[in-house]
Amino acid sequence: MTPPVHDGAVRRSARRKAMPPIRFKDSPPSVNTHSKKRKTPDIKNKSQRNREDIKEDCTSDGDEGLSAYELERLENIRQNQAFLSSMNILQAMEELKQCTRPKPSQRGLMRSHAAVKEVLPARKSLRLLNIKAETLTLPPEPSRRLTYTPYLSIKHPAGPLPMNPVNMEQGSKLPSQLLELCSEDSTTERKMDLKLKEYGSALKIMRITEETVAKVVKERVFSAAFHPCTSSLLMATGDMGGHLGLWKLGGDWGDDGVLLFRPHTRPVSCLAFSRVQPTHLLSLSYDGSLRCMDVEKAVFDEVFIEDDLRTFDFLSHDCSTLLVGNWNGEVAIVDRRTPGNSHESLHSLDPKTLRCVSVHPLQKQYFAVAEHSVVSIYDSRCLKKNHSQAVSTLQGHSLSISSAYFSPRTGNRVLTTCLDNHIRIYDTSAMTAESPLLTSIGRNMRTGRWLSKLSAVWDPKQEDCFVVGSLSNPRRVEVFHESGKPLHCFKDDENLKTVQSVTAFHPTRNALLGGNSSGRLHVFTD
Repeated sequence: MTPPVHDGAVRRSARRKAMPPIRFKDSPPSVNTHSKKRKTPDIKNKSQRNREDIKEDCTSDGDEGLSAYELERLENIRQNQAFLSSMNILQAMEELKQCTRPKPSQRGLMRSHAAVKEVLPARKSLRLLNIKAETLTLPPEPSRRLTYTPYLSIKHPAGPLPMNPVNMEQGSKLPSQLLELCSEDSTTERKMDLKLKEYGSALKIMRITEETVAKVVKERVFSAAFHPCTSSLLMATGDMGGHLGLWKLGGDWGDDGVLLFRPHTRPVSCLAFSRVQPTHLLSLSYDGSLRCMDVEKAVFDEVFIEDDLRTFDFLSHDCSTLLVGNWNGEVAIVDRRTPGNSHESLHSLDPKTLRCVSVHPLQKQYFAVAEHSVVSIYDSRCLKKNHSQAVSTLQGHSLSISSAYFSPRTGNRVLTTCLDNHIRIYDTSAMTAESPLLTSIGRNMRTGRWLSKLSAVWDPKQEDCFVVGSLSNPRRVEVFHESGKPLHCFKDDENLKTVQSVTAFHPTRNALLGGNSSGRLHVFTD
């Protein structure tokens, strides 16, 4: 059936002619060129007119050639700079740049290259490889009873050790200049002490430079000493790992004049050159060994072997007899002329601990011992195996005593360093039952765990003056008179940036060294 055909015109609704075409949501908009366009605001032209108005307002001030945006940016910069200037930020930045820590001196031991990391095979899944996993068994349950395993320190084999520098090629011999320098006649001494004014003037001349700072040992400095030679400055230092370093200032052997050895396996707590045989350097370590470095034989000889050794001093003028102290409060008398490595006698003094021994420079039978909280002076001729009677005591310390030393020429004074933040000087000229206190100087001695303990030591050239490191900023080394009067303060913003825990004066020359926790020595000299 076909639809009927109408011959006439199709009638249209007037309302439908006025309605816009139906537009679906997703259909594109139809373009009707015949419809009249709606008038929309010309945003682009309006913003352009606003910019021109702003530009006319800004260029009226005389800044022609710049856009309004650029002028607004310059005004913001000017306001920010004025604000920073009012707060002194720029000045603080300049001061911070000046206070920035410089790079430590690269002289001395070279840094060891890091070991090449081992490349491990790639991990693979046993399940994807169709491999059965291993059957693991649980460890047995721990018993309720605790077992104590004593600490066993690693030691070198018994007997003499060859002097083979570890910072030189294997099989290298010692430089011949070292033996010549150590054999130099060093009997010349300054017989008369200088007056304080002259002594202070000599200290002010001493300077430190980049060439007088070098890394001599690998780890923290525990002890240091000057060789008594005068033609050159030769220093020895021991570190926490048992290394012993020799440094000739301006030398050309080794690493910038540094030779490194390892005669011990634990911290080297005490060093001393023999005054009679300057080719001998004695070193004591926590590993329980006291050795003598003999440059002529090029060996480290064994002198004394015993656990828990702490300190030593020469008990005779010819340096053949030693007084050795240990952590258990005992002192041993050792004769180097006796074959073997044992002691002649052993005496128990303090049941708690013993940290330092110092022998009287003239009357060698007297020696001072820094015990737990008191310094006692004993007579070696009257020692007993237990409960020896002290000749004199130095009271007034409230905490542990780090060191106690007789004055270098007469022994009429004893200098003590205590963890109660005080340095004390006692009068020991009369050797009374209780030596009187002369001076007490307040100092911060709390170095903490990562620094060697501060210890005040005498200047061997000056009977009544001593030197000590400092924890104050900027870092410094200070020299005092026995009356407590400060004589000089060694400072240098570029070359002295760390705490100098270990200090020592040269026995005859105007030279001072300081050692820090990174193994570097800093030398002040004229």
